[in-house]
Amino acid sequence: MNWITSFVRPKINSMLGHRDVPENLWIKCPETGEMVFHTDLEENQWVIPSSGYHMKISARARLGYLFDDGEFEELERPKAAQDPLKFRDSKKYTDRLRDVRAKTGLEDSIIAAIGTVKGVRLVACAHEFSFIGGSLGMAAGEAIIQAFEYAVEQKCPLVMFPASGGARMQEGILSLMQLPRTTVAVEMLKEAGLPYIVVLTNPTTGGVSASYAMLGDIHIAEPGAEICFAGKRVIEQTIHEKLPEGFQTSEYLMEHGMVDMVVTRLELSDTLARLLKIMMKKPAQELNGATPPASAESAEEAAVETDDAAQVPAVEAGEVIAADGTEDRDADNRG
Repeated sequence: MNWITSFVRPKINSMLGHRDVPENLWIKCPETGEMVFHTDLEENQWVIPSSGYHMKISARARLGYLFDDGEFEELERPKAAQDPLKFRDSKKYTDRLRDVRAKTGLEDSIIAAIGTVKGVRLVACAHEFSFIGGSLGMAAGEAIIQAFEYAVEQKCPLVMFPASGGARMQEGILSLMQLPRTTVAVEMLKEAGLPYIVVLTNPTTGGVSASYAMLGDIHIAEPGAEICFAGKRVIEQTIHEKLPEGFQTSEYLMEHGMVDMVVTRLELSDTLARLLKIMMKKPAQELNGATPPASAESAEEAAVETDDAAQVPAVEAGEVIAADGTEDRDADNRG
């Protein structure tokens, strides 16, 4: 028996006392290798301060960063058939669902909520990538369609945050059916005259990118996000050619006209609010945060004061202005 392992080490541990040290206190930047303290990273919305690299975040955290004061109301999750194809790969689909639900605390890969962003009331949908790769199944499709219907009912714009590997293979053709169904929901929102903005996050791929993720009125992307239908490796193996550097990233797509703008997570709320106010034809005062006049009379008085101020000539140091507005050149001789 090793007396150091069996006696000395337990004795030292008992003297020092048991201390719980949380894991992952330091996060390594995937681009630069820099180590960042997790508290600093969380305060910066999981964006590496030095490199600007955007870490993956949960759907609920994303909504918390989006809405004013982090307050929002989650929409009721619709019921959908479970394991309609009785699918089994390395394990049963029902067992896989049970495990991932216990891990994430979610029923499926979509969270839909309503709240305000800089005073603009809107509905937002976010994919949870840790739920089977954010894949689109029957339950997720129903949640998206219900969110669009609720936005039309409430006369609110809708903002979509895709983060998905595509259709869920365990549900086969029933998963693929969600592509046209969600497309119809997008058209329903547009026919109601309501804005639809898509914020493409890392990754947005497969059937999701072939449907509602690319049907927005405006497409915003987070920096460095992978946005595509088929992955880079699949394309290279098919065409037997090397693809350009940065292919399928947000910046590459913006350069080639597939994305309207690339916006950092820290500036997203302000950008969305400004765009939505313009698209919904809000008064000009609301675009820059100015307070509009309380009444027509006060507006007229403000205009008169502005005109009067504009007519007063500038006064140089040492000059005196007479009552008629002309310079009194005799002022220095008086007194």
